Amino acid sequence: MDEKIRAGMREWYLPTFENPALTPAPPLNDATVAIVTTAGLRKPGDKNWKANEPGFRVFDADDRDIKFGHLSPNLDYSGVAVDLNVMYPIDRLHELAEQGVIGSVAARHYSFMGGLDDDVADILMDPGKAVAQMLKEDDVDIALLTPI
Repeated sequence: MDEKIRAGMREWYLPTFENPALTPAPPLNDATVAIVTTAGLRKPGDKNWKANEPGFRVFDADDRDIKFGHLSPNLDYSGVAVDLNVMYPIDRLHELAEQGVIGSVAARHYSFMGGLDDDVADILMDPGKAVAQMLKEDDVDIALLTPI
């Protein structure tokens, strides 16, 4: 990794949490799985993402009319245009549930805008806590993180 990138990463503020609620997950075939992505996904009626927006969007497990809204000019969007599952593998999760590999697919899934310039703490604090609470409310055991 480039030393300039490493030096920059050392300067990021990353909060510490006194009592992180990390617990062992149940066996995969009993687990409820949700997707958390940084692909900047949105529904057609949602407002467009803004640069450095630390919020999130919520999708129901049945939502398929989802748009790829990531703002980075460095991405090849063609794969997502052909198959949403490249960034948001919701159909694959449903297949795994049908096969008994995972217990179930969560009712809700989440997308953040992954291209934040300055401070990842903007996501970790308020929006991250809100999504964590929603995952807990939905009895999610495992979050499948799909970075962009």
